[in-house]
This record gives sequence, C-alpha cells and structure tokens, in this order.
Amino acid sequence: MARKIRFSDFVKEMTISHHEISFNDLTPKPKAKSKNKSLFQPKKIHLGPKHAYRLLRPYVSVRFIDQLKAVLPLALYLILFQLIVLRQSVENSGVITAGLFAVILGLMFFMEGLKLGLMPFGETIGSRLPRKSPLAVVLLISFLLGVGVTFAEPAIGALKTAGSIVDPQEAPLLFVLLNHYADTLVLIVGAGVGMAAILGTLRFIYGWSLKPLIYLTIIPTLGLTLYSMGQPELASVLGLAWDCGAVTTGPVTVPLVLALGIGVAASAGKGDHGLSGFGIVTLASIFPILGVLILSIFVSSTTDFTASITGIQSLSTPIQTELWWDQTPGKEILLGLRAIVPLVLFLFLVLKVILREQLSEKFIITYGIILSIFGMIVFNLGLSYGLSALGTQSGELVPSAFTSVPHVNASPLYPFELGLLIAIFFAVFLGFGATIAEPALNALGITVQTLTNGAFKKSLLMISVASGVALGLAIGILKIIFAWKLAYLLVPLYSLAIVFTALSSEDFVNIAWDSAGVTTGPVTVPLVLAMGLGLGTAVSAKEGFGILSMASICPILCVLGSGLVIEYKARQTKRRSSEENDSTAPPPPTLSGVSTT
Repeated sequence: MARKIRFSDFVKEMTISHHEISFNDLTPKPKAKSKNKSLFQPKKIHLGPKHAYRLLRPYVSVRFIDQLKAVLPLALYLILFQLIVLRQSVENSGVITAGLFAVILGLMFFMEGLKLGLMPFGETIGSRLPRKSPLAVVLLISFLLGVGVTFAEPAIGALKTAGSIVDPQEAPLLFVLLNHYADTLVLIVGAGVGMAAILGTLRFIYGWSLKPLIYLTIIPTLGLTLYSMGQPELASVLGLAWDCGAVTTGPVTVPLVLALGIGVAASAGKGDHGLSGFGIVTLASIFPILGVLILSIFVSSTTDFTASITGIQSLSTPIQTELWWDQTPGKEILLGLRAIVPLVLFLFLVLKVILREQLSEKFIITYGIILSIFGMIVFNLGLSYGLSALGTQSGELVPSAFTSVPHVNASPLYPFELGLLIAIFFAVFLGFGATIAEPALNALGITVQTLTNGAFKKSLLMISVASGVALGLAIGILKIIFAWKLAYLLVPLYSLAIVFTALSSEDFVNIAWDSAGVTTGPVTVPLVLAMGLGLGTAVSAKEGFGILSMASICPILCVLGSGLVIEYKARQTKRRSSEENDSTAPPPPTLSGVSTT
C-alpha cells in the first residue's frame, strides 16, 4: 500500500547532502594517566593554522556569502547605473567600498550573534514564562521585549541619520520629529511593536483569526491618515509614519518576538498549527504607524511652527564638539552598545529574577552576545560611510536623467519622457533585485512551500513579493517626483488589500501580510531611505519618505492576488475531478422484470 508523504519531506530528502564524521576518529587514543590508576585522560588536540583554516572556512564562508549576496549586487547595480546610464563618477569611491565591506562584515557577525546569543533567550523565556507566571506578567514581558528589540534594529539608525537631510523650512514638523523627538519617535515605534507583541501573544494563546485584527488596526490607521492629509503640517509626516512600519520588521524584532510568541503558544498547547507563527509581523508593522501618527498630532498641537521658522532653522546646524561619542568611531560604538546591552540585560533579568533559571551553554551565549555588539558597531560604521552615502548619491543623481540638476553638467541627460522612464526602470530593477537577494525572503519561501505542501511554490512567492516591491518603489519615486499626496495612494491600495483579505483564506492572509515584513531588511531600508531622501532633495520635494510604505503594500496585494488565483485553480481542479468521478461511476441499479404500467 502506498504511503503518503508531505511534499516538504520529499524535497528535504532529495536535496539534503551531508557527511558525518565520528568525533572519536578525530581524537587520539586515550592514554593512561598513571601506572597505578585506571583513569584515562585523552590528549589535547593541537590544530595548526592550516587545519584551523580548514575548519573555520566553511563556517565563515557560508555566513559571509549570505550577506555578500544581499549587498554586492545592489552596490554594483547602483555603481554601474551611475557610471553607464547617468555618466557620472562615484564620489569617494574608496570610502564607500570600505563602508560596503563593513556592512557585509557587520551583518555577518550580527546575524550569527543573534542566532547564538539572543535567540536562546527568547526561546527559553517564551517556553517557560507561561508556566511560571500569570498571563498579565507574560504580556508585560512581551511588551517590554517589543520595545527593547526596536532599539536594537540595525535599520532604526537610518531614521536618525535622515533628520539632518530634512529642510526645516519646508517640513518643520518632520524636522522636529526627526531631530528633537528622535528618541521619543523610536520609543513610540517600540511601543507599537510592544503592543503588537501583546496582541500576537494573545492570538497565539487563543487561536484568534488574523483577519479581524487586520481590520481593527488598518481601518483606524487609514482614518488618521485621512485626517492628517487635511492638515498641511501633518501631511508632511505621513511618509515617515508609514515608513516606520517597514523599519520595525527587521532581523532582530521578527525572530525574537516570534520566538517568544511561539514559545508561549506551545506552552499553552496552541502551537501545533503550521501557521501559528504568522501574523505578528503584520501587527508589528501597523501599530508603529498608528503610534507615529498620534505622536505627530500631539507635537503639532503643542508646538507653534509659525512663530519662528528662523529659530527652527538654526537648530539644523549641529553644535561642534570634541566629545568622543559625537565623532566616528565613538558614535558608532556607543550606538552599538546602546542597541544590544540594555536588551541583553533585560532578558537576563527576566531569566534570573522572574523565571529563576540558569543559562545553558553560557560560553556560546556570551560569544553570541559579543558577536552581536561587534557586528552592530561595524554595521553602523558601514551604514554611515557605505550604504547611506551610496544611496544618497544615487538618489540625487537619478533626477539628472530628466531634469536639470545644479551639480550635474549637461543635465537633463535625456529627453523628459525617456529620462523619466529611465528613473522608473531604475527603481523597478533595484526593488526586484534587492528583494530577491533578501535571505529572509528565501527562508519565508521555503516555509510557505512546506506549509502548503507545494501548492504555493517558493519561486512563485519570491517572484510575487519581488514584483510587488519593484512596483512599489516605482510608484514611490513617481510620488516624490510629481509630489503626489501619499494618502491618495495608501487609502485605495489598502482598501483593495482589505477586500482581497476578505476573499482569501486564512492561510494566504497570514502569508501575504507577513511577506511585506521580509522585504524591508537591514540592507534595503537604509539604501531606499537614503535614495528617497536624496531624490527628494534633488527635485526640491518637501520630504523623501513614502517609498518604503509603497514597497510594503504592493507585495501584500501581489501575494493575495496570487493566492486567489491558486485557490481558484484548486477549486476548478476539484470540480473537474468531481465531474470525472461522477461520469465514470456505474449507473444506479434498476428494477428488472417489473412493469411500470
């Protein structure tokens, strides 16, 4: 009798390839410690540089190549586009190259440290906290963890660096938020992630559907967006608010919050469903938007922007100081320590004070924490001198294809229609390539293919998400160039997403809404933010935010649309199969020999 197997198990068995070596084969034969005792002490293994290199090379190369695949293609694309299409040389190319290399190294160390040092904390706390604490304590820990991981996000620093680019005369409220309320802004974003962690934990425990939660969060957010659109000062903050939702779902927030939530669900007996981990990323994207909009309304109502524009403008000039923490590399070191150390201390206190548990494998966890801190510092340095610099430079040069830019000779380089088309295709290829290179998207594609037994293939998901990001970036660039109102784009697109959500099954809703989170990684966010702000400066736009928000909603629509097509085809196949079975079935029995008259 044939035995049914899952499609994912079949793929795993067909693709896995490994070799096992016994540890006994690597160790010398045990040697007697003394003549009179039967104790044996194996001789220590001594590795020379050549053997150490052979052992470390596979470990390091795989992790290095993963980050190289995410950074190098984007950097080469921007550089070649700038040299060939825009015919402009890359300024400070040596510094930018060193910065990009620092980004690769920083991400490699940080991601490995996250897996070895921070993830065990989240998994241990998530699995044991519900057993030893009441629900109120569990929710409080979830909230505080959500706040802490936001400060540790590598991409959150991109928001702070964006403050110096905003013109206070054109967008005073936006300038004040990014400069005077920078820490408050990050705290509000973290509080939004904390609220999402609470709601996601409750969803894990009680098995709530994601659809009602989407309706209850998106509709008020769209309402505040429409209200802000009618206020001139608030309208300039809409792009920042919606982009903050994309910044939060990075490599720190998603794994740690998910580890806590899934651990809670497993302890409560609700974690057996394959998609139990989906949905919290969606909420962690929406709540920060709501929080930033509320903060903007509060700051707008308590600050008099018309009183003295000159006073605000004077604040844009930084105070020159010789303090080491205001200069490179002191600033990056301090930011790296502030991002990781408080989070580690919080997790350690929860483990020791509330759970009264001991850390297993202390050496490995300590090693992972040190890697995380070092990686964050190196990444911050690379962000300052590599990604942000390259993105800003490219963003300022792209408008020279269709309009006159002061520092570009012979601009516009092409007729307006052709130059605008070049700018659009620049965004499309950048978005598609950046998304395909995201390691998180590959991981999500494998997970989705596994959970759907191959119905939603990894390749289809990746193409759907990448196409959505490409379309979103193109729309975002057009929004900046033609000064389109962001609300006029967001409200119709999210309304369409709500309709698609109502028509789709729960599984595809979970996948689609979470797919937007994996598109905004630590490489894409700083690059796109810097490019948008540079583009906005070149075309004299009030602000360059909003591109990330477009790159978040369009993948949701693409994945939901693909899901609806898949479900429709599945229903058609089932109907045809049912009709074929009916046609091949034997006719019903009749009574023979009985007259009907």
